[in-house]
Amino acid sequence: AGTTITISSNHWMMAWMGLEINTLAIIPLIAKSHHPRAIEATIKYFLTQSAASTLVLFSSMTNAWLTGQWDITQLNHPLPCLMLTTAIAIKLGLAPFHFWFPEVLQGSHLTTALLLSTLMKFPPLTLLLMTSKSLNPALLTTLAITSMALGGWMGLNQTQTRKILAFSSISHLGWMALVIIYNPKLSLLAFLLYTVMTTAVFLSLNKIKVLKLSAMLISWTKTPTLNAALMLTLLSLAGLPPLTGFSPKWLIIQELTKQEMTPAGTIAAMLSLLSLFFYLRLAYHSTITLPPNSSNHMKTWYNRKTPSTLTAILTSLSISLLPLSPVILTMT
Repeated sequence: AGTTITISSNHWMMAWMGLEINTLAIIPLIAKSHHPRAIEATIKYFLTQSAASTLVLFSSMTNAWLTGQWDITQLNHPLPCLMLTTAIAIKLGLAPFHFWFPEVLQGSHLTTALLLSTLMKFPPLTLLLMTSKSLNPALLTTLAITSMALGGWMGLNQTQTRKILAFSSISHLGWMALVIIYNPKLSLLAFLLYTVMTTAVFLSLNKIKVLKLSAMLISWTKTPTLNAALMLTLLSLAGLPPLTGFSPKWLIIQELTKQEMTPAGTIAAMLSLLSLFFYLRLAYHSTITLPPNSSNHMKTWYNRKTPSTLTAILTSLSISLLPLSPVILTMT
């Protein structure tokens, strides 16, 4: 309901109300395990989202005071624009406002982490799409490149799968923010493809019950086929051709070149190599059949239970959509 209210509203108060409903709805899901880490994650999430919501409300009231408009698309003054960009960056977890996101994901269950990484990012991104014509290009480009750099660098040394996927999310949001002013439809397409790939990864990890890399080393004994598919999905998320994840990166770099932003496109392409390293690490751990060192985990029996149909469909989409790029290009 909160997502629907935000994405369908024209008035700032309704959009703010939708964001608040969303925040209050996800809090019990994060805290449901009653583990101290989950409670800590809930408090961190509540405080950051409350601060961001307050800033959204403050920027919209300032805009109404300066221009007499409550319409979302009529954001004409630079001061409310700056405040709104900061508020949305906090809500999305764009660097340098990203510190809460990996911690919250680490304290959540995998299913809740999936919601936080995909569905909960959609309403703030919609607000950014609706106001994209008014935003400051230099500020957004800076936020985007910082997110790509930090998302790649900070994910390199992680051993927890949820934290790795959190930094992956920060990096992908950087790609979306980079092109949102010039081609909002392309940004939305990148988000939808990211959602498909991330959902496939989270559902696969939830199925094989993997929370850290050392447990992933022996997960092949449970579901060998799912592990092989997970490797391809991870490589797709890294943006390697001929997999689906290559498509948004290719189209974004092409759009940046058209807009005479070749340096930004080159930096983005170089920074994606950082992310590629930790995706390759995950992919290597998911398909290796013998641990290179002694493992403390007990080997489990082969599991004949098949993954859900949804996981199968999303994995197939994550791997095989690249040939549809010309069709996607005509749509955007």
